[in-house]
Amino acid sequence: MKKIFVLSFISVGYFLNAQNISNSPYAAYGIGDVKYDNTIETTSMGGISTAYISDFTSNFNFANPANNANFELTSIKLEASNENNYFKTNYNNTKSTKHSTYLSNISLAFPLSPKLKMGLSYQPYSSKSYEIIHTDELNSNGVVYATRANRFKGSGTLNTAQIALGYKVNEKFAVGVRANYYFGNLYDLNELTQSNAELINGYETKNNVRNFNFTLGASYQSLNTSTDRKLTIGATTTFGNTGNMATEYKNSTYFYNSTGDIATGSESIIEQKSTSSKNLLPLQASVGVGYGEENKWFLSVQGDYKRGESIAYFGNTLDLQDSYRISAGGWYLPNYNNFRSYFSRVVYRYGAFYEKGNLKIAGQDINKFGISAGVLLPFKNSSITRMSGLELGLEVGKRGTLKNNLINQNFINLRVGFNFADKWFRKTLYN
Repeated sequence: MKKIFVLSFISVGYFLNAQNISNSPYAAYGIGDVKYDNTIETTSMGGISTAYISDFTSNFNFANPANNANFELTSIKLEASNENNYFKTNYNNTKSTKHSTYLSNISLAFPLSPKLKMGLSYQPYSSKSYEIIHTDELNSNGVVYATRANRFKGSGTLNTAQIALGYKVNEKFAVGVRANYYFGNLYDLNELTQSNAELINGYETKNNVRNFNFTLGASYQSLNTSTDRKLTIGATTTFGNTGNMATEYKNSTYFYNSTGDIATGSESIIEQKSTSSKNLLPLQASVGVGYGEENKWFLSVQGDYKRGESIAYFGNTLDLQDSYRISAGGWYLPNYNNFRSYFSRVVYRYGAFYEKGNLKIAGQDINKFGISAGVLLPFKNSSITRMSGLELGLEVGKRGTLKNNLINQNFINLRVGFNFADKWFRKTLYN
């Protein structure tokens, strides 16, 4: 059975890399919609993770690898997301809806020793999947002589593979490190057409990403044994970019044949160039503080910072501004010893967040906020020391604005996953 789980972990990762994930038109800028870290446990609590040390032995924290002092079992997680986005703009009173379901996370974690814990994870980090067509009429002296169309299209997914190690220095203090490898291809196309012209003017950008960086984490937790109350403080920083993003840009004219392909010999290149960027994934930092009661409840507040970066976009340099995020959330477990009432052993999660985004368009910051909730429904034979189960999460929120004919995005994201946890590696007592 355990061999089947390991083979599934490898094969599922192959299909995850081939996914096409739909998202916001704002994904047209930069590296697309950032999905990470979108584990159910994290998103159901508003995104808190930096000062979150699970009370249970079956949950591995990848966001801050120092927060795994209580992790004792081998854990396999498989998670999927269903995203539902509802767009509106005052320009021509346009509305649109997009839905997407995709595999959002697979992970394998296990203890190497009582003090040293290790985890492997694979997730989509960001994605592009948008198509926008803007049309207007060209006129002279009140007479319409042509219709012009501007078509924007993007596709591709940037994935991340991670390996994390956490080390418990003493009863209160722990440190951790995570190595992150980002890979994938992102594609953007802008086509300009006119009804009275055969040729199409196309601006094409292809980004090939191979990037590597590190996340360092630390945590401190003080437990009052007389009251079972605990205070947790955590911090992380991500730095050390190596590798780069190779960008190919092409401005050309062409026309399509009857099969929808560029007609042979019709393309005329106006400009073509290649660039390389090493500042794709800039410095990030997070700090959090949490307070709770052992095996009962927990509440945390967290602040995240990401430094702005520059990225090639349709032959020009796009500067993204610094972004900030404030999250608050936690969990509640009514009574894990009450085996007469199943719902007393369910873990209930809750949270909210506000994010000042890295985009500023037409003088408007593209910000995001939302609320979230979720549950861990334990399997029948689960206990406090083996908290395996079905995880469900819900996230509702808003991004963008209607001002200056920009786009307002409302979203409802549903998440479902399984956490299989057991003690795989035991010493043989009898032959």
